[in-house]
Amino acid sequence: MNGPEIHLSVAPELHLFVAAERRGGRTPLTTDGASTLGHAVESLGIPLTEVGRLVVDGREVPFSHIPAAGESVDVRPKERPQKVPGAPLRFLLDVHLGTLARRLRLLGVDAAYFSEDVGDAALAAYSARDRRVLLSRDRGLLRRRELWAGAYIYSDRPDDQLADVLGRFTPPLAPWTRCTACNGDLKDATKEAVSAFLEGGTQRSYDVFAQCTACDRVYWRGAHHAHLEKIVEDAVSAFGNAASQAR
Repeated sequence: MNGPEIHLSVAPELHLFVAAERRGGRTPLTTDGASTLGHAVESLGIPLTEVGRLVVDGREVPFSHIPAAGESVDVRPKERPQKVPGAPLRFLLDVHLGTLARRLRLLGVDAAYFSEDVGDAALAAYSARDRRVLLSRDRGLLRRRELWAGAYIYSDRPDDQLADVLGRFTPPLAPWTRCTACNGDLKDATKEAVSAFLEGGTQRSYDVFAQCTACDRVYWRGAHHAHLEKIVEDAVSAFGNAASQAR
C-alpha cells in the first residue's frame, strides 16, 4: 500500500491477534487511501467481532471511516458484558466447540451446533437467518460479512471457554431445562411414560426422569450426574447473578 500513514495503538486484550511489533504501543500503518478503517484493522488479523470502539484523535468513529494521514487510532476491545440487541440471545457454535455447546445447553442456554463440518458459508447463513451469535476460534469464519453477530473463543479449554462466554454475554441460566444432545426443551416424565427407552437396570435404579420434547432422549441422575452438577453449581455461583442483573 502507498497511501496515508496513520498511527495505531491496539488494546492489550487484542494483542494475540496482531504481530509482536504492534504490541508495544503506537505503531505506523500505511493505508491505501480508499479502504475503511475497519478493513485496515481487520487486515492486521483482528476480527471486527472483537473490536468495541475505534477512536481517532480522541473521537469515536465507525468502521466505515476512511483514514486520513497522521491520524492516531486506538483499537479498543468489546466492553463486557456485551449487549446483543435485536433478537433473543442465542448462539451457534462451529464443529470444533462441541463440548462448549453441551455445557451451554446444560445451563439452559440456547446453543445450536452441528457435529459435522457444514462449511463456513452455511454457518454464516444460519447465523444471519436465525440471528444467532456465532462462536468460533476460526478468525476467517468470523470475518464473513453475512454473519449476524460473532465472537472469538479465546481458549481451547472447555472450562475457560464456558467462563468466557458466560462472562462476556451473561445469558440467562436455566440449568437442566435443555437437551444436551439436540438443544430441545426438556419436560418432566414418569417412569411409565419413558419405560420403552430404558434398560432394565435403569428402570430398577431410578425414578425421576426428564425427556426431550424434540428428540425423545431421556435423562436421569446417572453415574455422571455429580460431574455435571459441579459444572452447573460453579457456573451459577460465578455468573447467575450477573445474568439476572444484565436483564
